[in-house]
Formats: sequence, C-alpha cells, structure tokens
Amino acid sequence: MIEVAAAVLIQAGRVLIGRRRPGARRAGLWEFPGGKIRAGETPEQCLRREIREELEIDIAVGDFFGESVYAYPDQTVRLLAYLSRLIGGSMVLNDHAAIAWVEARELDRYRFCPADVALVEMLKDDHSWQGSDGNRVAPAADAHRPCAQKSGIG
Repeated sequence: MIEVAAAVLIQAGRVLIGRRRPGARRAGLWEFPGGKIRAGETPEQCLRREIREELEIDIAVGDFFGESVYAYPDQTVRLLAYLSRLIGGSMVLNDHAAIAWVEARELDRYRFCPADVALVEMLKDDHSWQGSDGNRVAPAADAHRPCAQKSGIG
C-alpha cells in the first residue's frame, strides 16, 4: 500500500484541484495536490515538500480532513488529506496540466481520480471549510475520519 498526502488547499471559500498531466497515471483526471509520503516523513512534511515541488508555493498545513483507501488494479493507495492554506510563492504548474479553484457545488463538474472521490464527497457534505482559509487548529492524533474502503477497476 502506498501512502499519499493530499492538500485540501482553501482560499476564499474555494478549494484547489489539479488535473493530472498527459503521460501520468490517471492522466486527465483531477486530484487534490500532494504526493507519496517518504520513509521517516510525516504527512504534513510531505505536503509542504510536494506542494513546493509541484506548484512552487508554500503552505501551512492545518487539520486532518479525511482518509480514503482505494485499490487500483496496479496498487492500493491510502490518501490522507489535510486542510491547508497558501502562505507564499507564486503558483507554477510543474506537475499538473491545469489547476482550478472551485466551490463545493462545482466539484461534480470534474472527473476525479477514484482515490480522491471520497474526499470530494466529504467536502460537499462538510461545508465548515468554506468559511475558512484552511487554518483550523489541528485535532488530536486520533481524530482521523476514515472514508469507506473502496476498490475499483481504475
């Protein structure tokens, strides 16, 4: 199982999503930016590193938002999502074909990677994030809200 951290990057009541570039696994699908957690790295450290590499911006990582486990045909992904906010830098697309800042009601217009779909549903159901800029205080370590485990054809 691959552990991946995802940023639910909030700004002005919108969340940032990125479209996977041509040639990447699941090319053309949308996702929450982030990446693989390296050995010895926390999800929060991973997010700061990955977002810097992918988008050339700096973020503050806040609350744990949710978890999704999805079994693709070639690998199982455990996706850990954290509310985040932009704190510096100018956005450059180093790893995505496109990005979009979207409201919860707009998320259904985009075709997401299957592992991200559970997080999309959580965002649509939990509107408390829309009034914030991703800076809610981090919860206790045992406050993870897992999503139902899913598997699919990819």
